[in-house]
Amino acid sequence: MKQTVRYHTLDAWLRARHGEKVQKIPLDAGASCPNRDGTLGVSGCSFCNATGSGSGLGGRSLAEQWAYWRNRFGVSDRLKHTRLFLGYLQAFTNTYGPAERLTRILDDLAALPGLIGVCVGTRPDCVDEEKMALLAARPWPELWLELGVQSRHDATLARIRRGHDAEASERAIRLAAARGIKVCAHLMAGLPGETDEDFLETVRWIAALPVDGVKLHGLYVCRGTPLEEEWKAGLYQPGTQDAYVELAARALTLLPSRVIIHRLTGDPAPGELAAPDWAPQKGQTIRKLDALLEGRDWWQGMKADAPCGNPWADPRSPAQDARRNGRR
Repeated sequence: MKQTVRYHTLDAWLRARHGEKVQKIPLDAGASCPNRDGTLGVSGCSFCNATGSGSGLGGRSLAEQWAYWRNRFGVSDRLKHTRLFLGYLQAFTNTYGPAERLTRILDDLAALPGLIGVCVGTRPDCVDEEKMALLAARPWPELWLELGVQSRHDATLARIRRGHDAEASERAIRLAAARGIKVCAHLMAGLPGETDEDFLETVRWIAALPVDGVKLHGLYVCRGTPLEEEWKAGLYQPGTQDAYVELAARALTLLPSRVIIHRLTGDPAPGELAAPDWAPQKGQTIRKLDALLEGRDWWQGMKADAPCGNPWADPRSPAQDARRNGRR
């Protein structure tokens, strides 16, 4: 029996807006990071891998990376008819450095076939008026700022060596939203020193801000990171898969139904994972989450704007109508 839809997925939202499948393509624009180049630090955040969560194609031009991924998707039965793509500037901090650099990158992206918009990955302390104006001026129908928020707790941010505070995240969110740029906030469960309630407090805080999307994932330990040293020394222990699924489900109930869920679990690259063993089991984690929501009859927005019933279950509901028409 088919399970009831219980949260607002990015794939469904994009299909509603554009009438067909839209695929994200990860891109490495050769960005740096103030937490890597000596401005704030040299080793990065405690969890950050050597490629800054990049695709591994750094060093190639954006056009070459674009062609590589389009060709790769073209041999997939599921994706071979896909015509529309989002360029995701994923690696490191893509709004760091002079505004002219961001302008050149956006100009290069504009020439890519099938591109309908961009998602710009960055840090909260590298968002300013000038760069948001540059991004907002682009005519693409999809403009997203993918913001590494992680936590609202300053003690946690200091512990993981972020180099900014929670106020920087809130300021960046409001700045982008004021320019009409959609914000996807990245949040991590299981950060060192945090309790479950600390994570859920971060979710409640984000739910009250003008964010359009959220990415959730449990913290995993990458090889060659400061976090790996802490894990090996017994100073950090990743959570279990079931504990993460419980937290993600509770987080969904706190997020308003309009918020688009971009991701519900992490996806470590081959060879980079040190712990936990379950982190690569993306499909299993999602299935467990779906089963938990179904079994408890929980849904996104249940403790926010949709307490009276699952807005995704009834195709006639206002939430489903907004989903079909791609409205916020």
